Amino acid sequence: MKTVLSIAGSDPSGGAGIEADLKTIEAHRLYGMSVITAVTAQNTLAVRGVHAVPPKFVAEQIDCVCEDIPPDAVKLGMLYGADTIAAVAERLRLYRARNIVLDPVMISTSGRALLAPDAVRALVDALLPLCDVVTPNLAEAAALCGHPVETREQMVSAAKEISVKTPGAVLVKGGHLTDCADDLLYYNGAIQWLAAPRIENPNTHGTGCTLSSAIACGLASGRSIPASVQSAKRYLTACIRAGLDLGQGAGPLCHHIEWED
Repeated sequence: MKTVLSIAGSDPSGGAGIEADLKTIEAHRLYGMSVITAVTAQNTLAVRGVHAVPPKFVAEQIDCVCEDIPPDAVKLGMLYGADTIAAVAERLRLYRARNIVLDPVMISTSGRALLAPDAVRALVDALLPLCDVVTPNLAEAAALCGHPVETREQMVSAAKEISVKTPGAVLVKGGHLTDCADDLLYYNGAIQWLAAPRIENPNTHGTGCTLSSAIACGLASGRSIPASVQSAKRYLTACIRAGLDLGQGAGPLCHHIEWED
């Protein structure tokens, strides 16, 4: 059985973070493992608090996994601080981790900062050079580029700028576009649009976590980057379309669904 390691924060309500990652990996019939970087107090309404796990202990968790069950792919989510980013990057290099997918989690749906202000530079310098796929949404792409990313043209420009910082592919997610939910994959100098209609469902908590984990599942299974991204996009669309309605705010997705893989 192929294995996927998620290095991310925990969501007690189960909609995002480690919990969403493991649900996604299980739905793809792969073996999921986790390293927790932060414990959060959150639900569908808001993130009330974040407690970072000490970087040394994050590194120790990675040691325990990689020394025993080396992962076929690694998904990176909420890392929170520069010291944690440095520790994770050092361990990924040490164990020669492959098929690394980075979801550069910076801010929650409710507006809570999930990445310390001094950590963006660490993310760019230490992690982007190790990644096979980076999956920023529009706001995260803007933070990585230093200018607004609100249109399809700006998505193309941002993808090209971010690609200079990483040897891997860049997937700029268009879920916050006003008229559609098209994503842009920039890989090996080529632009590919992944078209998707906007589904009327306010319950989209954890979509970024789910998509990046699904991409990691594809890479772990031996698929190419474009094929992994396309399959993950189909899976995410099916999860949203399922219409699960839990909680009083932006609810979670339905991860255990049938979809056209």
